[in-house]
Amino acid sequence: MSTSGGREDVLRQVSQFWSMLDDLSENEPAAYRKFIEEQMRRGAEFNAPPELHSCLRTQILKPKPGFLYINICSWKRVPAPQDVSSSLPLCGGKLEACDAEDQGWYAVLDVALNPAVLQKRKEEEADIGNIYMLALRFARQQHGMLLSQEYSIVSCSPKGSPDDLRCRLGFQKLPSTSEQLEIASQTPASLLRQISSPPSQTREADSAGQIICKPAEHVKMDLIQVISSTFQGPQEPEYLLEVKTDAAGAPRSVELTVELPKVRFMSECQLRVSKEDVLLQVEDVYHLLLEFPKTVNEDTASAVFNKRKRRLALTVDVL
Repeated sequence: MSTSGGREDVLRQVSQFWSMLDDLSENEPAAYRKFIEEQMRRGAEFNAPPELHSCLRTQILKPKPGFLYINICSWKRVPAPQDVSSSLPLCGGKLEACDAEDQGWYAVLDVALNPAVLQKRKEEEADIGNIYMLALRFARQQHGMLLSQEYSIVSCSPKGSPDDLRCRLGFQKLPSTSEQLEIASQTPASLLRQISSPPSQTREADSAGQIICKPAEHVKMDLIQVISSTFQGPQEPEYLLEVKTDAAGAPRSVELTVELPKVRFMSECQLRVSKEDVLLQVEDVYHLLLEFPKTVNEDTASAVFNKRKRRLALTVDVL
């Protein structure tokens, strides 16, 4: 019932919109056609495919060792930041993992920004290294990777063809020129009938081969605003990581406190502790991967969850 009601509401709004243009179509057909063509022109600019700007490569240390290639792309579909103090919108594509005989296991990730962001850095001769660091941070936070702090710029990545970029970023192909001209020649009534009528089997077969862009999700992370065309991943919870010392000032233990307001029971948490890092996961809700400031003895780790405060406390001895 809710789906049907939502569809009817949309059709009602579309009908009202076209009714306002009905007089323009009947009384001034040239102006109506000009209006439609202008909307198509703007839509074509907005829907221009992403273009490769540069590519960097770094090492994946965990969860599976290998190389990570990050394609930095220019894409008009990604909005530009409103001002210098606002967050920087990014569009992250689907992570593609591969295992090739000649180079072993690797993964490819596409990160797109508005062309104005990259162009401004070129014109001002600004260091683009901060863009690369943001891309690396995005990969760590969204995909739970432990990455090397070092990276190199490479000419291209495996599976870095334009079609590969468009597929992973969820690019939607535009109608052909003939289809655009056909739409521009239709009346508001005929377009409304086309929208409201169920798609035919032929149309469904045609669209099956097209690349569909799913609705964008917005997640703010400090100076990064992630616009994901594929999914909305788990959030990084608030946390406090401290090194406790003894009376002589020597490191004694590491304590991690994590705020988990959406968790009710300890059983919902998946916790993994190693000598170098800790991984906390709550399926589809939270994801936290941290490097310990000191090497620890994972066998001494103990965790307590406070149900009332929704807070997890982890303590582990330093080696």
